[in-house]
Amino acid sequence: MTGAGDAVARLVRDEGTGVLATLVRVTGSVDLAEDAVQDAVVRALETWPRDGVPENPRGWLLVAARHRAVDVVRREAKRQGKEAVAMPAVDPHPDPVVVRDDLLRLVFTCCHPALSLDAQVALALRTLGGLSTAEVARGLLLPEATMAKRLTRAKQKIAQARIPYRVPPAEELPSRLAGVASTVYLIFNEGYTGRVALLAEGVRLARLLVSLMPDEPTALGLLALVLLQDARRTARFRPSGEPVLLAEQDRSSWDASLIKEGVELVGRGLRRTPAVPNAYVVQAAIAACHDLAPSYEETNWDAVISWYDVLLSTQDTPVVRLNRAAAVAERDGAASALALVDALTGLDDYPWWHASRAELLHRLGSSSAAAALARAEETGLPAAHVAHLRARIGPVA
Repeated sequence: MTGAGDAVARLVRDEGTGVLATLVRVTGSVDLAEDAVQDAVVRALETWPRDGVPENPRGWLLVAARHRAVDVVRREAKRQGKEAVAMPAVDPHPDPVVVRDDLLRLVFTCCHPALSLDAQVALALRTLGGLSTAEVARGLLLPEATMAKRLTRAKQKIAQARIPYRVPPAEELPSRLAGVASTVYLIFNEGYTGRVALLAEGVRLARLLVSLMPDEPTALGLLALVLLQDARRTARFRPSGEPVLLAEQDRSSWDASLIKEGVELVGRGLRRTPAVPNAYVVQAAIAACHDLAPSYEETNWDAVISWYDVLLSTQDTPVVRLNRAAAVAERDGAASALALVDALTGLDDYPWWHASRAELLHRLGSSSAAAALARAEETGLPAAHVAHLRARIGPVA
C-alpha cells in the first residue's frame, strides 16, 4: 500500500471507533452496528483513495453505515414478514461532545458486570480499540478461536439481558470500574506501540473516569500512569518510525507538565489506597521513578524493583514478572534477568517475552538472539520494534 493509502487506512480506522459508538446508540445492537460500520469502512477504502477524502470523514462513514444498517433491518423484517422498525436519523456532522459521550456509553455497555471481566475487556478492545479478534486474543494471551467465541457470547448476552447503553448512576460505577480501567489502559497501551490516535483516546477516557470518580484510587492511578507514559511521546520514535529506547530518549523533550500532574495523582492515589496498594497506583509510581530520574544512568533501580515487588503482591502475573526482569537487567546484569525471563511460563505467544529474550541474549553475546527475535516477529511484535532490534542483533543466521 502506498503512503497515501496508509494514511487513508489510518484515518478510516481512527474515525471508525466514534462512528461505531454512535451507531450502537442509534441501532441498539452491537452486532448490527459492527457489520454496518465494517461495510462503510470497506466502501471508504475502495473510494477515498480514488475520489479523495471527504470534507467530513466521520460524517461520511456515519451516514454510509446507517444506510447499511437500515437496509439490513428492512431485509430482515421482510424475511420475517414484519414491519421494519424505524431507526432515528443520524447527524452527518456530529458534535464532538456527543461523540465522546457515545464512546463513554459504549465503554460502560461493554463493561457491564453481567459479563465476565475477561469478556468485558475483550469486547471493549474489539469495539472501542478497533482491534481485530486476533489482536485482542494476542493482547490477552488467548487462542484466536477462544477469543472469537468469547466475543460472540458477550454480544449475545448484551442483547439478551437488554443491557442499557448508558453511563450508569453513581452507585453502579464501582462494579464497572475494573473492566473499564483495564479496557482504557489496554487501548492506551495499543497506542503506545505506534497507533497514536489510541494514545489520545486512552488519556481522554482516563480523564473522564477521574471526573466521574475523583476519589477512586483505580481511576487516579490509571490517569497518573497514562500521563507519565504519554509525557515521553515525542521522544519515543524517530522520524523514520523506529522506536527509541528509554535509555536513549531525549529527556529534555519530555512533557514536564504531564509528569508533574502524574506525580501529583500518584500522591493522591497513595493517600486513598487501603492497606493493599492499588495496582494502577503502583504502576504509576514505577513510571514516576523513570520520569523523575535526571538520566537513565541515575534511575533508582532499587526503588523500581521494590515497587514491582509491591505490585506482585496484588497482581502476580507473568507480564509483571517480565517487566520486573527488565529492571533487574539494569541493576544486576543480563544473565540474572535472563534466568528470570526463562523461568516464566505461559508467554510463548507473547511477542514482548521473545523480544526481551532477544535483547538479553544479544547483551550476552549469544547467537540465539536472532532466533528469539524471529519468534517475536512471528508472534506479532510491531514492525518498528522488529526493525530496531534487527538493526542491533542482525539477521537470522
